Amino acid sequence: MSRTPRIVVTGTGAICAAGRTPGEILDAVHAGRSAIAPIRQWDVSGWPTRAAGEIADFNASALIPDRKLHKLIRRTDLLGLYAASRAIEDSGLVAHRDTLDEERAAVCNDRTGVYAGAGGGSYQNQYDFFPLLTAAQGDLGVFGRELDGTVNPMWLLRSLPNNVLCHIGIRYGLKGANACVTNHALSGILAVVEAVEALRGNEADRAVAVGHDAPIEPQMVLYYARTGLFAMDSLRPFDAGRTGSLFGEGAGALVVETEAAAAERRAPILGEILGGGVATESAGLFAIRDDGEGIGRAIKLALDDAGVSAADVGMVAAHGNGTLRSDASEAVAIRRIFGPAPPPITAFKWAFGHLIAGSGAIEAVLTLAALRNGVVPGVANLQRLDPEFGELPISARPQQPRSDVGLVLSRGFGGTNAALLVRAARSKTD
Repeated sequence: MSRTPRIVVTGTGAICAAGRTPGEILDAVHAGRSAIAPIRQWDVSGWPTRAAGEIADFNASALIPDRKLHKLIRRTDLLGLYAASRAIEDSGLVAHRDTLDEERAAVCNDRTGVYAGAGGGSYQNQYDFFPLLTAAQGDLGVFGRELDGTVNPMWLLRSLPNNVLCHIGIRYGLKGANACVTNHALSGILAVVEAVEALRGNEADRAVAVGHDAPIEPQMVLYYARTGLFAMDSLRPFDAGRTGSLFGEGAGALVVETEAAAAERRAPILGEILGGGVATESAGLFAIRDDGEGIGRAIKLALDDAGVSAADVGMVAAHGNGTLRSDASEAVAIRRIFGPAPPPITAFKWAFGHLIAGSGAIEAVLTLAALRNGVVPGVANLQRLDPEFGELPISARPQQPRSDVGLVLSRGFGGTNAALLVRAARSKTD
């Protein structure tokens, strides 16, 4: 990404098991409260994994009041729309547009983009077919004849991966540049990178970037558990006793604007997107290089793109998914990039689970909020740092960032890695 023009953040939104605003989630993290608990959506007794970061008392109407829309979208879409709506409201964009005359309002709509990072691996989309498949007993003729009377006619519309992108545009009249990214756990962070790239390329003046996912469903949980990637009941990043990851559900969203566009409407500035980097190890679907080459290269690309040095980084929000090899190789990469004195390191997934496509976006939102507060949250359930990681500054207690710049890391299947650098604006209380 070119570093000109400067790209600022004017609004954020987030939802997960730990809370429904960035502030609520960060409060839970600081208090050491993990929202990971026994799965309630189905009976998991006897399952190899029984816990996840589910949103308690899930109420679709409380998130999105338009009940007609509920027939056209899935749980993950509700979460993405909610987070994006909160970010747009936080930015004051719609209130500003409503003060413009018709011609200028039309230009505002045309110059506002939408970028969504969505999960593409949901098996829940297939569940509508199961009762009919059972009833047909292998007779495809029966299946075909009864299909239109059995399966929800809105099945196709509900299954579209770009529903959040579409409905943000429809709801708010945003007609600018757009894209939907489905790249496993990198989807959310890549939505932010793509949005910033569009602004720097003069394709838009501002954009909504959102990452969302709701992977807590029977097949997803079972298949991940069978790969050996999941723990039974707790996610403990970088701990000597870590045993694996766990799912969470939720979304994170940011409104990003060129500095000129934000200044023109006197928008509040929460922070800045400095740069990003993406790299793949090309080693296999599940393979992770022990030397951290992929994630290290993504960090280096992000630093070069942002025009900052490793010494300028004030904190690292690690991917920290709690699996043995991912945490270990991530630690190797951080030590190689930052040398003997890395900045304070934290991770967020212990508090609400791995949101997969939503993880990078929500962790970017939380990193900005943490930097604005001047506190690097602790990894509260860290009992003993894995001795292989040396003296990495990861703690169960809060730490102080050494600058206002944060590095956010995301990793996904296929050896994919991404890094995003953000800078926080000073809090209003400073």
